[in-house]
Amino acid sequence: MAQIAVSRCVGNIAAPFARQDVLSGPQQLFSGHTGSLQSEFLRSDVRNSLSATSLGAPPRGVYRRDLPVPPSVGARCAGSNGSANGASNTVPPAWPGRATAPHNPWNWETQGPKPISLVGSTGSIGTQTLDIAREHPDKFKVVAIAAGSNVTLLAEQVREFKPSLVAIRDAAMVPELKELIKDVQPQPEIMTGEQGTVEVARHKDAVTVVTGIVGCAGLKPTVAAIEAGKDIALANKETLIAGAPYVLPLARKYGVNILPADSEHSALFQCIQGLPEGGLRRIILTASGGAFRDWPVEKLATVRVEDAIKHPNWSMGKKITVDSATLMNKGLEVIEAHYLFGADYDDIEIVIHPQSIIHSMVETQDSSVLAQLGWPDMRLPILYTLSWPERVPTSEQTWPRLDFIKMGDLTFRKPDHAKYPSMKLAYAAGRAGGTMTGVLSAANERAVELFLDERIQYLDIAKVIEKTCEKHQDDLVLRPDLEEIVHYDLWARDYVSEIVGKGATVLA
Repeated sequence: MAQIAVSRCVGNIAAPFARQDVLSGPQQLFSGHTGSLQSEFLRSDVRNSLSATSLGAPPRGVYRRDLPVPPSVGARCAGSNGSANGASNTVPPAWPGRATAPHNPWNWETQGPKPISLVGSTGSIGTQTLDIAREHPDKFKVVAIAAGSNVTLLAEQVREFKPSLVAIRDAAMVPELKELIKDVQPQPEIMTGEQGTVEVARHKDAVTVVTGIVGCAGLKPTVAAIEAGKDIALANKETLIAGAPYVLPLARKYGVNILPADSEHSALFQCIQGLPEGGLRRIILTASGGAFRDWPVEKLATVRVEDAIKHPNWSMGKKITVDSATLMNKGLEVIEAHYLFGADYDDIEIVIHPQSIIHSMVETQDSSVLAQLGWPDMRLPILYTLSWPERVPTSEQTWPRLDFIKMGDLTFRKPDHAKYPSMKLAYAAGRAGGTMTGVLSAANERAVELFLDERIQYLDIAKVIEKTCEKHQDDLVLRPDLEEIVHYDLWARDYVSEIVGKGATVLA
């Protein structure tokens, strides 16, 4: 098993999770009290690369994917083919640097409204998906919806859209739901728990499934939808971050399209339409910078929950808004971009763009840069996943046009690694591959929950994530099956809770 050394101090994470084979000396890369890089322990070519940063990309060569995987790694991983570059780059990308329209796209004139299933109907993605269905009843028909615990909103959705199948997480809420929708005709079938969500995802009439559920809970429904041959409008990050080594080969097997529904990856997806094979050189992900982009680093120790959930540009849920503040959302998007488009981590960069007008960019081999622009409105990327490869006309009243004169200046800045330590953790986890990315995501999700519950401080979020990834180093599985993915997701959450339960000394 490859040994992975991790820094002890989040304040200066120069090379977390560095593989043993980049070391020429002791395994301890960082000093315990300062976190400063012990450069004399690094090979000269790695040491020299530490200054070669570009925009938001971390130092190249810290985790060298061009070096052979130690034999013990191949022996550890079930089904390993001994690839010289580790696991992450052996996973077939959903769209390998280009996208072409299907031969038989949905024909609204002859087939009527496209049937869709919606997993996570009462969340932010779900409600905005239903906004689209409400505005375009001639284009989309909601046939099944699944929700968590917001029974009142779920009932309103059932009354309006009349799906044939409804799932709610808690069986105890079924009587209340039935009472609230007793006047709906025809009555929908009601299911509960994980199985109910799975049945919504693979509903026999659905053509596309929107996965708006948060966390690894979205993985099994997505797998079920793929096995049922449904295209996936992907808004659930964990499907790829944790599950890509399993999900992407499965999607290829069943001929299913994975269509990104978040703004950044939708922007990239739109930019690569029609690119020639091998035409993509570089991906540039834009980030708003979150709630604290203009705060000095020293002030972050005073962050309160109410500060972190106020996004300057977007209307989103609490968890993703905190992720935007830490820039973990962008780190996770780097991993997603790698799996979606097949780009090397060295060729995926992050730039702060405070106006959130340019949603992301691609550079082609001839040095052209293509960008997708628009107001910060999640409905647009969702609509594109539902209508692709077509473009659905929208109303100026409900979809304001981009006015370049009124828009003002577009500015960019380099991310501050001291302010956003989660970014380097995400790059390192992505380069480690396998189950490390799922552990990173699950640890982050649990840490953010604890922060929102005011059980840890804002700066503790990155600390517990790093400690969890460090603990996972000896159990890393490069080519996990679905059971292993779910297992390590649950383990990471439990380990974060264990760390926090031990108190302040562990987080120091």
